[in-house]
Amino acid sequence: MMRPRSRASRRASAWQTSGSTWIVFRSRLAISPTRIAVLALPSSLHSYWTEMARRKAIRAATGSEAHYEDGRYYDQAYRRRRHDVRFYTELAVHSGGPVLELGAGTGRVALAIGKAGIEVVGVEPMAPMLARACERRDKLPRAARDRIELRSGTVERLRLRRSFPLVIAPFNVWMHLYTREDIERGFATVRHHLEPTGRFVFDVLLPDPSSLAREPSRRYLGGRVPHPRDGSRYRYSEYFSYDPFSQIETVMMDFEHPDDDRLSFCTPLTQRQFFPAELEALLHYNGFAIESHTGDFKGAAISAATESQVVVARLR
Repeated sequence: MMRPRSRASRRASAWQTSGSTWIVFRSRLAISPTRIAVLALPSSLHSYWTEMARRKAIRAATGSEAHYEDGRYYDQAYRRRRHDVRFYTELAVHSGGPVLELGAGTGRVALAIGKAGIEVVGVEPMAPMLARACERRDKLPRAARDRIELRSGTVERLRLRRSFPLVIAPFNVWMHLYTREDIERGFATVRHHLEPTGRFVFDVLLPDPSSLAREPSRRYLGGRVPHPRDGSRYRYSEYFSYDPFSQIETVMMDFEHPDDDRLSFCTPLTQRQFFPAELEALLHYNGFAIESHTGDFKGAAISAATESQVVVARLR
């Protein structure tokens, strides 16, 4: 079927037949007679859109995996991010432990908590990240090493036979839950592991309308970044696209090798955007009460300058 031109006026109607819903699009073009396209959908439109959302979420999750396939590069890329580590470590010490960390990555936060004298269980779904975390843990003094348990698992399906006074999900972990069902499963995991008087603490980016409206074809140039394995300095640039229906933003991170195009590569990162009022509603309807919802790790109010939303919640 030809794609209707931009000047076309389009109308849609639907009716039921045995087992299917038929959607008919009528396109009246200025230079051609009426064209009719018929698309067979499942019997329930709700089921159809749910399935489309599920497929989109699978693509989004798969798209993010590449960003977490090299633990050494990840450590190098985020080596200067320390303010959240201090924040979560202080929370862990105040709680007395043990602490459950969802999405432990390469151990940025979990290792700091263990070194501070608090028992921590770090859960990570990506094998390369988990391997890097274990490698880093094994280099610590024995006393700290013994306080840090690292294991494979997903936010949606984790079920341990113990509870914790503090459950944390640092550095945008919740932004990798792409559908309502996955978000609800994530909250169910927290409820399952949180002590009755415990706290759930996490952070996600504050959506930036100007960023979400970026032209997908535009290239945003960065600096040069060294590869952690061979030292080559890649030219770094980014492309942004946003789907307002799923609220998923995709960042294509382009690494251009200075001498050999065959060594250039592109890594996608997909993140589910959470607007503040939406986040508060999701927490409420999944059994949580918000104690604080701030615009940084020092307690500032959310504003136009906010980068991260930081949430402290408890069970209702």
